[in-house]
Amino acid sequence: MALFATDHDLDRQFAALSRQLDDLRKALARRGDAYYEDGREAGSDYYSQLADRLHEALPAITRRGRALERTARDHPATAAAVGLVVLGLLAGLLISRR
Repeated sequence: MALFATDHDLDRQFAALSRQLDDLRKALARRGDAYYEDGREAGSDYYSQLADRLHEALPAITRRGRALERTARDHPATAAAVGLVVLGLLAGLLISRR
């Protein structure tokens, strides 16, 4: 029984390992493609569901926006005060994150 591998044995083992590595790369590429396709389909489904919900809610959003616009036009000082409060809150949140 030989204790040392010959150059021929090492070359054969290296070639076998290279083939196995190529097979693994191909399998991983197929899996990656499948995962990408699944993720793309899921994203597309979520987008279409969101678009449907927004389309259904758009009339209510428009009505609320018009009511808010009328209120702001009727009470400009209150609208300005609310705007300043919102800007202050946003500035506070940005500063507190640092």
